[in-house]
Amino acid sequence: MLFGQFLEHFHRQVYGGVFDPGSSLSDRSGFRTDVIAALRELKIPIVRWPGGCFASAYHWRDGVGKNRLPSLDKAWGVEDPNTFGTDEFVAWCRQIGAEPYICTNAGTGTSEEMSDWVEYCNLKDLGRFARMREANGNVEPFNVRYWSIGNENYLGGEIGAKTVEEWGPLVRESAKMMRAVDSNLKILAAATVNGNWTPPMLKDAGKYLDYISIHGYWDALWQHGTHPSNYLHCMARVQQPEQQIQKAIELLTQTGFGEHIKIAFDEWNLRGWHHPGFPGGGANNLAMIRERDDNDLNETYTMADAVFSASFLNGCLRHADYVHMACMAPVVNARGPLFVHPKGIVKRTTFHVLKMYSDLLQPNVVQARLVSDSLNIDQATVPALDALATCSNDRKQIAIALINRHPELPAHWKLDIGQGTKVERARVTVLSGDSTDAYNDVAHPDRVVPDSHELPLGIGTLELPPHSLAIVQASV
Repeated sequence: MLFGQFLEHFHRQVYGGVFDPGSSLSDRSGFRTDVIAALRELKIPIVRWPGGCFASAYHWRDGVGKNRLPSLDKAWGVEDPNTFGTDEFVAWCRQIGAEPYICTNAGTGTSEEMSDWVEYCNLKDLGRFARMREANGNVEPFNVRYWSIGNENYLGGEIGAKTVEEWGPLVRESAKMMRAVDSNLKILAAATVNGNWTPPMLKDAGKYLDYISIHGYWDALWQHGTHPSNYLHCMARVQQPEQQIQKAIELLTQTGFGEHIKIAFDEWNLRGWHHPGFPGGGANNLAMIRERDDNDLNETYTMADAVFSASFLNGCLRHADYVHMACMAPVVNARGPLFVHPKGIVKRTTFHVLKMYSDLLQPNVVQARLVSDSLNIDQATVPALDALATCSNDRKQIAIALINRHPELPAHWKLDIGQGTKVERARVTVLSGDSTDAYNDVAHPDRVVPDSHELPLGIGTLELPPHSLAIVQASV
């Protein structure tokens, strides 16, 4: 589940993104069919919804049934029509082939409200909320297995933020009530790897949890969305996600939960979302809402985003014994890999990274050793290259993800896959651009696309272009 995605009621992700009733490109349910087709290409395993910050003031009953009324979105300062709710989300997940993952309201909501939501989704002929779902046209349960208690409730700006003393008991009682409704749930809880937030929560509620939920954005653009960091300064941060993972592993180990609880990096992206004035920020200032359009500027999503995202995935895969889930945030529009506009879609650079990883890698990560030059950026020093090796179950197929972070110089790779190993055939797929700032947009949707070609037998050496990702596949 490391190639998961995330969908929030923020700006044009849901309305005008995945859900657009009345569009000639939508089906009878209002789902954009071109979006569904593109996301199926990514083989997305799981999608987290409805937030994000939106979840901390969202009451699920507003978004079910026939007589839905709009409500004020306190996080983003706009009115949500509630026409896309639980039933629609689950149906859309089934359309793209993903498992639904629901983030509950631990801000203004209650433990009972969370457990009622589980009842609505998962029970049959038992309880008034299960019968409510049946009356709404879904006789069979949704069987939503993954549920998160809260979203970033450790941040003061979050609606319904909690103190350290409040958080552990709330998580404990919420998890108990949710499991009382359905004992087969996988339950997550919002956590951090710094400070004193997480250890007390684990002490109180750890025995009820399956995952801790951690988040990361490394180019903070919350207030200054039109000034994204350049390529080199993005590369200076490529090791920070893996450092965060290592801290999370240490935290779980030190608290005695290293075997029982896993890590979900269930909200991540290089670029932070632009939302000046949060929370709210728009009720009396429409200019702040319009500034959110800056998130949709395709020229922001360059080879920096592609190379950083590949580095992130390599870090998760290297620690896949602990990191069992990751969700890129979001899946469409804003910082997402797919840009959706009224007439079609654009597959951004990160879309192609995700597709290469989901299509081309083998299922087992193999221990690998990498020696490379360094890339010096101001006060930071990072390896110029990164690599991840995978193999098939019978060890006869290998796939190696190779990343060249250098902005200008090609990488000369020398691969050693073991003595006595004979390569029978090999192929390389390369994602690069004509510059570090190359991007795809409506006018030029294919400026950055993968290119594949056969390799000579042996693949002892390989040259790859600067600012690139390549996956070498071979039969051995």
